[in-house]
Amino acid sequence: MAMLVSSSSSSSSSSPHSLSFTRSLHNALSPFSITFTLTRSHSPKRAPPSFKATLITNSDSFQVGRAIGSYGFMNVTSYSAFPSALEGNDYSYADFGAGLKTQDVGEGSVKIRLYEGRVSQGPLRGTPVIFKVYPGKRAGGIEADMMAANELNAHSFLQSNSKGIVQNLVLLVGGFETITGEQWLAFRDDGKYSAADYAKFASDRVSRDRASGELSSWNRFEQEQSIKRKQIFVIKLLQGAMRGLAYMHDNNRLHQSLGPFSVMLNTISEREARYLIPRLRDLAFSVDVSYSELEEDPRSLADGLWRRATAAGAFTRMEKRAFAIADDIYEAGLLFAYMAFVPFCEAGAMDGLALQRLLENTFQLDLEATREYCMEDDRLAKAVEFLDLGDGAGWELLQAMLNADFRKRPIAQAVLNHRFMTGDVL
Repeated sequence: MAMLVSSSSSSSSSSPHSLSFTRSLHNALSPFSITFTLTRSHSPKRAPPSFKATLITNSDSFQVGRAIGSYGFMNVTSYSAFPSALEGNDYSYADFGAGLKTQDVGEGSVKIRLYEGRVSQGPLRGTPVIFKVYPGKRAGGIEADMMAANELNAHSFLQSNSKGIVQNLVLLVGGFETITGEQWLAFRDDGKYSAADYAKFASDRVSRDRASGELSSWNRFEQEQSIKRKQIFVIKLLQGAMRGLAYMHDNNRLHQSLGPFSVMLNTISEREARYLIPRLRDLAFSVDVSYSELEEDPRSLADGLWRRATAAGAFTRMEKRAFAIADDIYEAGLLFAYMAFVPFCEAGAMDGLALQRLLENTFQLDLEATREYCMEDDRLAKAVEFLDLGDGAGWELLQAMLNADFRKRPIAQAVLNHRFMTGDVL
């Protein structure tokens, strides 16, 4: 499994005919008509107009602004079992934290840079964009070239759907390759926040309010309203992420790097939840799971996925496709767990890796046992309260998405239809 540092990830695919970014740029970005929704204001309240435009492949049509960040990858190659002392009922958080040190984590070789920019020519002139810059084959090796080509191919395919583009995916505006071999992908700038940014903001606020004693000074009605706003915001965030994933699955594409860093938000204000539009990004590891593309290729970014499928007993094309889709649902379940815990807890009380190990290693995906453990920690009380809504509807859905048997996990649309995800529990 691979994780993006500043963007979460796993494994993915690229057919032998799409390993080259240059070839993909020629094939996937040959002009075709798609519908862009142009946003000239970052205000989440303004409804933007739509019009026809083509993907931009000329670097002269862009203006590059300041650098805004970079990220790389972590390869999580194994999870060590917990010490036998923790196998009973007497769990301590200190012991749990110590167990994290046994995890085998390595740093990936591909480093990606991010820049602000805008379109400087044509019908999209003035449109703000975010450039995602891959180092290219010369500096980053064949893996970097494969990742850039795969992300370009995935977006161009999904945006060419004759039925229209779902609003819960980031929009590719164009792409080009520089003379030094760097590969630049330009995405419309619909917000610079991620779900991880929101979770950190929310948990820091919980810590700040506790430290200042502000929570004890609130009246009960104010506290309830604040918690309710947070619950509504998180559910709407998860709804958007799952709509994006359902659209991808309906079009035979996996995400394979779904996590809190790979969900982009246009606002992190809980009072603006009605205007929130979550969008999935980071499709460098996306996999084509149409039956004609399920041939295994040792050079493919999806090699790890197919090895996991075989290990899980998926041998036929139909079984492998079912496993691959269920693998995305499992990642979505981990995202669900992250958003159910981190924003509701004090900073440092829980993080993504600690939560994943708690679920997978300590309690072997037994969510009932996980709930009993979390109930004993006051720092996790609001997260338990959130998942308890609707007589435990959150735990019920989380258990289904993280089912150890991939055949029993729900599809994305079924997750969206669950009473917890529809917001009926509120």
